[in-house]
Amino acid sequence: MEQIAAEENRAYRQGMVSAVCCSLFWGVLPIYWQWLKPIDSFVIIFYRIVMVAVCCAAAAFVFHGRREVLAPLADKKGLIKYALAGLLITANWSIYIWAVNAGFVIQTSIGYYIEPLVVCTFGIVLFKEKLSTYKVIALCFALAGVAAVIWYFKQVPLIALGVALTFAVYAAAKKSFSLPPLISLFYETVFWAPLALAVIVYLELNGRGALAAGEPHKFVLLLLCGIVTALPLGLFASAARKLNLFVVGLTEYISPTISLFIGIFLFKEPFESVQLIAFAIIWIGLVFFSYGEYKENRLRKGENG
Repeated sequence: MEQIAAEENRAYRQGMVSAVCCSLFWGVLPIYWQWLKPIDSFVIIFYRIVMVAVCCAAAAFVFHGRREVLAPLADKKGLIKYALAGLLITANWSIYIWAVNAGFVIQTSIGYYIEPLVVCTFGIVLFKEKLSTYKVIALCFALAGVAAVIWYFKQVPLIALGVALTFAVYAAAKKSFSLPPLISLFYETVFWAPLALAVIVYLELNGRGALAAGEPHKFVLLLLCGIVTALPLGLFASAARKLNLFVVGLTEYISPTISLFIGIFLFKEPFESVQLIAFAIIWIGLVFFSYGEYKENRLRKGENG
């Protein structure tokens, strides 16, 4: 029993580290996407699919070996599941990149505050995850913060909902995946990569691709999009397998908070007072959540002696 408990605690710690690192990485990614201008977002989306597939394939073969990487090919139903998950995360990337470049930054920020709530809800409804009093309080504060933003702008945030729902469904799907994160990401992207590559070739031959931007260093940066995409997704996959979805969902508030500071202080974007209020409400909830997690962790350690 003690060995099992120790392994569970180790998995919990590893999952928390993965979740926090993932959110930190995602939080600073707006800086990277700004560096890629003036490459069109449509072009970035297709390069991203191909480069993630290449990056994950290389890493998976190095760390897991040919036999383990190719073993899932025998499970046809499983491959369909991974391909559909890849479609979900590709849809999420596409909505986000297009929305930012089209001037809908407010809706994307709302989306990434809504998304953890949807993840938490899936954890409760689909996986029967239990909630402590502190987590219930945290969820109520988070809901209040998001509701304040939606009420202020008085619009149905279709883009925000698209961002939130695509990633939340993806997160729920990842909970049931048994493959190591790198191999999973490989199969989520490899089936869509040939189509994306064909589009890239067409765009480049017709002078509408990344090379048309005329800045070689931007093209080199674009080729790194596989690494900057696969790394946080790999961390997220690891966290989703080792933590319950409620914990994963609330740690994701770190990401939009960092992006918020980057938008205000680095990109000098306008900051509405209601956004500050919502930010404060959500973080009050996170204080309750953190204290609850601290108490539960102490209780687990006490039970394990």
